[in-house]
Amino acid sequence: MSQHDTRQPPRADDDARIREQADERAPERTLAQAPDQARGARLRQFVERSVLGLLALVAIGLGFGTLLLLVRFHWAPLQRLDHGVAEALNHLVAPHPAVVSGLTEVSSFGGRPFMLPLVVLAVLVLLIRRRIRLAIYLVVAGTGALLLDPSLKTLVGRVRPIVDVPVAVAPGNSFPSGHALGSMVVYGALLLVFLPAVPRRGRPYFAGAIALTVSAIGFSRAALGVHYLSDVLAGWLLGAAWLGVTAYAFRVWRRSAGAAVPPLAEGLEPEAAPQLRPTPAESELMPHPWTGAAEIVTGWVLIFGVLYAVGYALTHLTGGTWLGRFDDGVPGWLQTFRTPDLDHLSYLWSKAGDTHAILAVCLVFCPLALALWRQWRPVLFLVLTMLGELTLFLCAARSVGRPRPPVAQLDGVMPTTSFPSGHIAATMCLWVAIALLVVPRVRQWWRWVFVVLAVVMPAGVAVSRMYRGEHHPTDALGALLLTAAWLGVLMWVVRPHAELRTAAQAARDAERRTAGG
Repeated sequence: MSQHDTRQPPRADDDARIREQADERAPERTLAQAPDQARGARLRQFVERSVLGLLALVAIGLGFGTLLLLVRFHWAPLQRLDHGVAEALNHLVAPHPAVVSGLTEVSSFGGRPFMLPLVVLAVLVLLIRRRIRLAIYLVVAGTGALLLDPSLKTLVGRVRPIVDVPVAVAPGNSFPSGHALGSMVVYGALLLVFLPAVPRRGRPYFAGAIALTVSAIGFSRAALGVHYLSDVLAGWLLGAAWLGVTAYAFRVWRRSAGAAVPPLAEGLEPEAAPQLRPTPAESELMPHPWTGAAEIVTGWVLIFGVLYAVGYALTHLTGGTWLGRFDDGVPGWLQTFRTPDLDHLSYLWSKAGDTHAILAVCLVFCPLALALWRQWRPVLFLVLTMLGELTLFLCAARSVGRPRPPVAQLDGVMPTTSFPSGHIAATMCLWVAIALLVVPRVRQWWRWVFVVLAVVMPAGVAVSRMYRGEHHPTDALGALLLTAAWLGVLMWVVRPHAELRTAAQAARDAERRTAGG
């Protein structure tokens, strides 16, 4: 080393210090690399699931395409199989009217009159719970099924089966089955959307119930002789393919928005479970259920006794009195105003109080009430209201046996007697109960619409039933007595206004619980 060189040779302690600094920086590099590694793992999982899903989708599409070509070109073995199955099922089903009726009811769950309102109701629930993306998914999936069915039927142009003893008819062409296609898409989409709300132990049963429903609908179409076996299979395959396409598109949408893509077995949005559950954290439905049940039964018996006493008196003790003449005179007086237009109007008003209309309103109101207020108690109140009304009406009418008014009856011979009016009682109980639930929970002006409905709907049904010659005025008073007494009992026992809160308050409480959880 020259005398002008001032550099010192490295010492051992310097080397040790350098190694220590490198060891201190190593965890920082590891932490910096961890997010990249996690993202890479998630990306690999997404790619693997996507590839497997696409392979399954291609297999389903090939199956449907093969069936389409075989049907389109009239492949003889498939035609023999289709006709043989159709004839065998017709011979089994046709001799049994009860079986035909049951299959028709099962088939109706796959028809547009049932599934369209079901999808609309589910979309409304999702919008109320602020799950906009899931609502859009349901709309897209359902719209696709609506478009695929008629277009393919027109393209193929297959005539429906011709069997020895027709038991059902259906419009349009045969291939593919619209009921099988629609049920696969709608019920499958509902499964994917609401699966996170189901407890993990119950998910296999939920999926099994959906699969059983779709299978039963498809079988009913073949058993009723309105579709061939290949029509049903094609509907299922096409529905599964469209369901797979929309689910894959939804997952890509989530990934593009920066959200994780979970396995499809977890549902489309597992993180939405708190918002999808009907009542995330409700206290006891009824603190003392057995005591409450005993009080409800006691109230029912007392109301039945009052109805029977009043009905017996009207039936057997008012003949020849002014009340009897008034009771028979009002339907006769209303009969003088009958015209074809008023007959039709009274028919529509009367239908507003029949079983189907009442059940439809209940099936719409109860899910919306759960979505808005996140409580079972209002739903229990409405369900008990209608069950009690129905049983009280049937038992009282059967026991009293009051004849219908002595005028021409536009609805023909009815299966029940006159007192009390079932149509009026059902309409009154339904709309008064809904008004009692809505008015305290809504702050906007439109809550009074339900009060108006609670008056107008029963009044319209009452006038229409008397106009059509089905009831006396005192039958309507019997319905009023039933409604007031039964709703009073339920208000006392069920207490539907316990833990009263508006929809906004319920949403804020749910958000706080979700954030705290």
